[in-house]
Amino acid sequence: MASDPLTTDVSARICRHMNDDHAEAVVAYARHYGGINNAEKARMMAVTPEAMELEVDGNIVQIKFDHTLSDSEDAHQTLVTMLRAMPKTSS
Repeated sequence: MASDPLTTDVSARICRHMNDDHAEAVVAYARHYGGINNAEKARMMAVTPEAMELEVDGNIVQIKFDHTLSDSEDAHQTLVTMLRAMPKTSS
């Protein structure tokens, strides 16, 4: 993926990809980083340099990043790192 500035169009592309291809990861972000342990449904609504915005069971939740994202590649790497940092759970 080419590195693009985090414009609203790039944010929409990231969100569409995450919601369509990695829906379980979005719920995991809500549970682990958002502190919503009983989250059932989550959608990524926006990615800004400072935070991701999720809609979790009808409520808006912002999850701040540990640094300011520089571009789309940084967003990708950060989202992957955050997911890998979560404890593994068995289903």
